[in-house]
Amino acid sequence: MTALGYTRRHRPGNPIPINFTYVALPTRVVFGAGSVGQLAAEVERLGAKRVLLISSRGRAETVRSLAKGLAVAGVFDQVVMHTPLAVVEAAREQAKAVNADCCVAVGGGSTIGFGKAIALSSALPVVAVPTTYSGSEMTTIWGISEGGAKKTGRDPKVLPRAVIYDPELTLELPAAVSAASGMNAIAHCAEALYAHDGNPIISLMAEEGIRALGGSLPSLVAHPREIRFRSEALYGSWLAGMTISTTSVALHHKLCHILGGFGLPHAETHSIVLPHAIRYNQSAAPEAMARIAQALGGSGEAAKRLYDLETRLGLPMRLADLGMKEADLERAARAAVEAPYPNPRKVEYEAVLGLLRDAYEGRRPA
Repeated sequence: MTALGYTRRHRPGNPIPINFTYVALPTRVVFGAGSVGQLAAEVERLGAKRVLLISSRGRAETVRSLAKGLAVAGVFDQVVMHTPLAVVEAAREQAKAVNADCCVAVGGGSTIGFGKAIALSSALPVVAVPTTYSGSEMTTIWGISEGGAKKTGRDPKVLPRAVIYDPELTLELPAAVSAASGMNAIAHCAEALYAHDGNPIISLMAEEGIRALGGSLPSLVAHPREIRFRSEALYGSWLAGMTISTTSVALHHKLCHILGGFGLPHAETHSIVLPHAIRYNQSAAPEAMARIAQALGGSGEAAKRLYDLETRLGLPMRLADLGMKEADLERAARAAVEAPYPNPRKVEYEAVLGLLRDAYEGRRPA
């Protein structure tokens, strides 16, 4: 039996999995090209009559056009990264002012995060229409930034009641942003494979999610207008969101949450840190590492396969390129050690600092 509390995936002659808990969350999913046309019907299913649309400023007009047929009570289009508390409070006040009975969030993880933040304090239902591959729409995880730190938690109230996955809405997402967002999704899958509270059902989803994303992202970057590659990546991101919906995250996500407090962009930070966090845990979670490598198309070290995939995608490989200051690496390492997430390998200061230095300089995992 593994450290996760269950045996390896079932094969003839192997014991069946034992001693695990799996929780299925009640989100309705509508998937397929053109499915955003069902948005009004999904809102109607909730009985909602006064919708607050949530978007970034740049997408506001597009979102209004997608919302035809909805009873729109108001539009909040001030979404920014990392859901800062002051902006969240403005969104919550607007929801109250227009007497909204539902939030429709159209956009990436930041936009969906604002819908969740409103739901956290009001229990308003959320309908999510993701346009990136963050996976936030499938989880009960919320996050709000204040004073240079990001506080996160889990609450069933924030889970979107319905999610519409329309790959046509991702066609305008730049290739570089698509690649970083997809690697963020792969990070969810990778950590689910060695989560201390994992289970074999989630592990199947995680491995399939890595396979779908790892196989589609290079083609998507080369042919960003090809709907089949967009569909495969969106399918992978859905699975990625499912993997962290009921399992815990580990050192990788802890570091990225800390680095987000320094103002670094979410998806790019995840993609840079991921190979180094996987390398950190390699010896402590060998079965998970083998499954990651297999899902990426072969054997070998998972960390190196991830790093090489990111290189093929043309992603930034150094935290320094995102504006991280070398002087802040020690502070980030201390924060990770002082309040660690459960992790297969003990979280120790010198080792974590070494991980961050490798990520800062963009070294290929040794």
